[in-house]
Formats: sequence, structure tokens, C-alpha cells
Amino acid sequence: MAQNTRTVPAGTPTNVTQKHNKGGIGESTLRPDGTLKVTGEFAYSSDMWHEDMLWGQTLRSTVAHAEIVSIDISEALAMPGVYSVLTYDDLPAEMKNYGLEIQDTPVLAHGRVRHHGEPVALVAADHPETARRAAAKIKIDYRELPLVTDEASALAPDAPLIHEGRDDHHIGHVPHPNIVHRQPIIRGNVEEARKRADVIVEGEYTFGMQDQAFLGPESGLAVPSEDGGVELYVATQWLHSDLQQIAPVLGLPPEKVRMTLSGVGGAFGGREDISMQIHACLLALATNKPVKIVYNRFESFFGHVHRHPAKLYYEHGATKDGKLTHMKCKIVLDGGAYASASPAVVGNASSLSVGPYVLEDVDIEAIALYTNNPPCGAMRGFGAVQACFAYEAQMDKLAAKLGMDPVEFRQLNAMEMGTVMPTGQVVDAPAPVAELLRRVKARPLPPERQWETAGENADVRALPGGLSNTTHGEGVVRGVGYAVGIKNVGFSEGFDDYSTARVRLEVINGEPVAMVHTAMAEVGQGGITVHTQIARTELGVTQVTIHPADTQVGSAGSTSASRQTYMTGGAVKNTCEAVREALLEIGRRKNGSYHPAWATAELLLEGGKVVTDGGEVLADIADILEGEAIDLELEFRHAATEPFDLVTGQGNGHVQYTFAAHRAVVEVDTELGLVKVVELATAQDVGKALNMLSVVGQIQGGTTQGLGVAIMEEIIVDPKTAKVRNPSFTDYLIPTILDTPTIPVDVLELADPKAPYGLRGMGEAPTLSSTPAVIAAIRQATGLEINKTPIRPEALTGTL
Repeated sequence: MAQNTRTVPAGTPTNVTQKHNKGGIGESTLRPDGTLKVTGEFAYSSDMWHEDMLWGQTLRSTVAHAEIVSIDISEALAMPGVYSVLTYDDLPAEMKNYGLEIQDTPVLAHGRVRHHGEPVALVAADHPETARRAAAKIKIDYRELPLVTDEASALAPDAPLIHEGRDDHHIGHVPHPNIVHRQPIIRGNVEEARKRADVIVEGEYTFGMQDQAFLGPESGLAVPSEDGGVELYVATQWLHSDLQQIAPVLGLPPEKVRMTLSGVGGAFGGREDISMQIHACLLALATNKPVKIVYNRFESFFGHVHRHPAKLYYEHGATKDGKLTHMKCKIVLDGGAYASASPAVVGNASSLSVGPYVLEDVDIEAIALYTNNPPCGAMRGFGAVQACFAYEAQMDKLAAKLGMDPVEFRQLNAMEMGTVMPTGQVVDAPAPVAELLRRVKARPLPPERQWETAGENADVRALPGGLSNTTHGEGVVRGVGYAVGIKNVGFSEGFDDYSTARVRLEVINGEPVAMVHTAMAEVGQGGITVHTQIARTELGVTQVTIHPADTQVGSAGSTSASRQTYMTGGAVKNTCEAVREALLEIGRRKNGSYHPAWATAELLLEGGKVVTDGGEVLADIADILEGEAIDLELEFRHAATEPFDLVTGQGNGHVQYTFAAHRAVVEVDTELGLVKVVELATAQDVGKALNMLSVVGQIQGGTTQGLGVAIMEEIIVDPKTAKVRNPSFTDYLIPTILDTPTIPVDVLELADPKAPYGLRGMGEAPTLSSTPAVIAAIRQATGLEINKTPIRPEALTGTL
């Protein structure tokens, strides 16, 4: 069983409202959706049904880069049961592209396709198998074009341009049209600092393409409305961003596209972009019938973006006493055929490329490329994951070259509150990097070679290879590795990041009830649980109703960037506080003459009553409200950020930083190259744990995703054809319960005074350092220099 500890140092600043309402913040309350999910009764988007609905199917390109010479849909249209077949020429509006920041992604391919699996045509039929067979009858004549698959082919002087005639706002700042975005960061003088270095280490690192691998496939149901609009029920991460992209290509005003969140089976960034949303709406409007689209697993691999694969080139220097002197790096991210979130990923990768360390002299460059590979965009960790793998490998190299303990070397250079980032931004909240490292190192190590001491109770699953029974311990060696990472929280670089919450307080059946309405996408992170806890804490009620998320309330932003508890939780808190003040004002008007405390005391809402800070009850909330209801909708914004300078990279670009450290213990079968991760201990500062059970679950989940990319997860793209070779869970492997080790969790709560309740966004940080910790442990066990993820058996046995 995983363990967790909780530490709140004496004197820690906090702005937590100290109320004593049952089920409020700080408690591990049950999730409203938890029982339904574990019993299989929860309705996911793929479960939706409309009695007269049609089924949609997407036809995708079979080649990665080609001119579309012709499309023949006649056989598909002639099939019984087929209601509609659409191509680019059938799109109803002048706007035919969409995109999160750069509108470069066509709804349906026109003229040419730019990656394997690009949507070319749509079919609506009365049965999903009919739709699939009809799509297969569409004949497309392709003339294949030269491929762009890597940095060399993308930036060659005669390279084919993935997007000719670019006019986006990044084109004036990049040296080549096949570069989506470039962000340099220059601080200090690297050349002078290099002269002070007693040791210099260099490294070239390769990070593979990871899939979000959520279990619930892309799906949704579009229903045409009587007013000519459409209602869309969909699994997504950001309802209002979807709306802003969907309405223009449908030729509809936003108010005629009404969106409601349906059950989401995981996301991790993969639902931040449009997948089937526009296609379902187009077919529904074309047929005037409800249309449901559900991807199978094969199509899901083509239906969403992935984590950027990367090449990272690093140089670090240090003095003989272990102080870092300088860092120089270049990070090359493969963004694939369309921009998606690549510009923001570049900003993160560059600004966080030094890690959680003090460095005054840096020369950093990060770029994202356009290629004919699959599009890449948001995934948990968002640019910081790739950088962490590289800089942590560099820390181990430096420590080894200096003959220092790798943890002590990191602690010697660890940032703290007041450290100046390479961007010039001051870290203005606790940064317990050294303490996190101390905690994971101090934890007792698991017993070695347990199978030898267990006797007849020995479990083969404890060995590398597990149930395949490939070894009884021959050639198995242990390794221990450490890593620590830094991740930003919230949207950055001047983005107007806000969330909206509507809260209604009324009396139902004699009891005060709060209703919380936001557009937050609950993707499994537990946001609706936290919203319930906040409402109970701030309004002193027991009964809280969560309204379904939709676009009839203001935007809640994306469920990404570790931002939702901070941002939409902050919006719920602020709105509840405004509702509370409105309630107290009604109470003062009605009852102020009966008790002086109404005018002089600090009043709280607890247990359905208005009480003084001394605990004296003044009135029941139900008696104050009587037949009235208080209904308010407010926005919440974090402190403003600013764009990074396009030449120097200077600027206060981030809202908040979050930190996590890991210690990995592995056992490696050096003869077969098999790895068993025995334990993956972690320590993380979360500011304030609003729900400790959810916090620990998030940390363990993020840690497991980092483990996956360390030793098994990678989308394989054929370098000769740019085609995906493993679009299935048969060939794309993710950790199962048999691969997941014990994950002890040590939680620190060092409050950020700027954040609601002092909390710190925490969902992404554990994904960063778990990967390099596992790789470091494998390095120690084998003595091999490993500079690529994932690490495969043939790399460990020298049989590549």
C-alpha cells in the first residue's frame, strides 16, 4: 500500500478561512461521481443515445503528405442507410480552419494532406457499421509529396513548406517558416561564466512521443435545434474554447451553438484541441438529425494531439566545490503538421529549462517545428517534462564528475524563495526544493532481493519480467536514482486567464442549499468534489448541488496547466464570499436591531446558521432567506503575467511555480534488459491540500505516467513514411497495476499567500521528475549512459 505523510511547518503563512463545516476544505470527502464510476454506472459521452440518431464516421488520410488529386463519394452516397457524405467543398462557412491559437487546421483536408490520419471526408448513416463501410468506399487519389520529418529536413534551405503563406503573429520572429515559434532566453554572460567552470558536461537527449492514452475515446452527440443552431454534448477539456472554434466554421453565432459537458473518461491534455466536435455538428446540421460520433482506439490515436517528441542539447558548468556556473541549451520540439499548443509549449520548455536551480548565466533557445509527423500539443507537464529529463541527467553527470552525492549536489544549487529565474522573474512563494530532496532520500529503502528471503512465499511478480517468469534473480541488479522538477501553474505569458462561477443560495424543504454552476470540465481530477467542499466551507451549508457544466455560464478556462482548483476553485470561493456577504446584509436589515453583534462582530456561516467568531448563534440561514434566493455570477483572475521578450526572454511570465521530487528504486535484469520499478517515492509541496485523498491520487497518477514514458510508452512514427506504426493498446504500452510500484507520498503544505486558501496547483509536477528518477536508477544499476526515453530492453543489452 502507498503511504503518505503530511507536514505543515510551524509559522507557515496561510490565508485559509478557519471554519468547521462538515465536508469542507481539508477533508477527504467522497467524490460525488466516485461510486458510479467504480460500479460502472457512470454515463460517459460514448454512452449517450438519441432514439432517432445517426452515426458519424471520419475518413482519414492513408499517407502523410500528398496532394489530393480527386475524391469520389458516389459509391458511399449510393449505399442504403447513408444520409450524408461531406468533404471540404460542403463546408458551410467562409472560415474553414480552426486552432487553439493559430487557425491552421482545416476542418477537412483541402488540396493536400499534411499528416497520416488527417480527416478528409465525413459520413452519416443509420448504423455505425454502415457508416464505416460507406467511408471505406470513398475513393481518394493522392499524389505523394516529399516528407518533412525532422529538424534537418524541416530547416533545409529547400525544405518543403508545411504551411505556405503563413500570416500568424509568430512568423515575423522565426528564422524559417517551418518553425512554429522560437523563444530565446538570455541572461548574464555564458562565455565569461564558462571560464569559471572547473568541470563542463554536455549531453544530447531524445524524448519520445507520448500519448495521453485516456481510456474514454473521443465521442459526442450533436442535436440540431429548431432555431437552426445545434446542441453539442461532448467530452472536452475547455467548453468555451471549443465554442470559439466551432461556431465560425458552422457559420453560426456563438449563442446558437449550445454546449454541455458529458462524461469524460480522462484527458491529460489530449482533449484540449478539437477532435470530432465540428464533424458531428456538420453532419447533424446537414441531415437535420442527431449525430453521434465515437472513435475506436485506432482512430483515437489519430484524433488527438500527443506530447511533443524532442531533441535537447545541454551544456552545464560547475566549480570544483559544486556550484553551477552556467547553462546553455537548445530544445527542438516536433510540433507535427499543425500548431495546436506548440507556441505555449515552447514558452514553458524555454522558461523552465534550467530546472529548480540557481543559475545566473544562461543561453537558452527553444523552437517547435512544423513537420509531416502527427500533430503534438498539450499533455500533462506541457514542455517541462522534456526539459526535466535532460537537465536532471546533466545534474547526475556533474555530480559524478565532481565526485559528489547527486542529492547533495542538487541541494547545493537548489532555488528557494527569492531566487531570480532566468526570465528575471522572482520566485515569490515557498520553493522547498532542498527539503523535498531530503525527504525522498531519507525514506528507508525497500529490502533488496526480496525473492531470496521470501522462501516459498516468493512472488515472481517482484522480479523483472514478472509473470513471464524469465528470471529467478540471475543477472538482476538494483539501482537508485533521484530527480526534482519545477512546473508553472496556470496560463502564462500575458494570457487573460480567468474563471467564472455562479452560485445560488436558497431554501429547499426548509434547508439552505447551494447550487454551484461553472463551465469547468471534470475530467477525473476531482474538481466537482472541491467545489462542493468550498461551498460548504464558505456558506456553512450541508447540501450542495453541482450544476452540469455548459456554455450558459461564463468560461472556466481549460482543465489543464494545474489551474482548475486555483482558478475555478478561486471563482467559486469568491462568488460564495459575495453570496455570504449578501446574506449577511439581508440579516442585518432584518435582525440588526435585535443584537449588536450584527453590526460589530465578525460573522461566520456554520452548520446552516449565522454565528459570531465566538460561536454565538444569531440566526438560521433559512430564516434569513425565507422565500428569497441569492444568485450571483463572478469572475476570478490571478495576478497578471506578461509575454516573454522575443529577444532576451525576460518577463514575469508565470503565475506560480510548483515542485516535486522523486526517488526511484529499480531492479534490472541485465541479461534480458527487463526493468522492475520496485518503488517510486515522491515528495511534493501542494500549498494547501483541499482534499488529501484526491491530492495523493493525483500525485500517484502523475508519477505513473512519468514511469510509463521512462520505460515503455512511445508512439512510433516510421521515419521513411511518417506513418504511425503502433496505434493500439496492443503495441502502445502503458503501465498496468502489475507495472506500477509502491508510490509513497510525502505532502508538504507551504501556503502561497497569493493563491486561494494558499493552495498550489499540483496535478502536473509529479509527471516531471518521475521519468528522470527512473532513468537515473537504471543508469546506476547498469553503468550505461542513457540519453533517450523510453529505455527499451535492447538498449540495455546492447542488442540494438
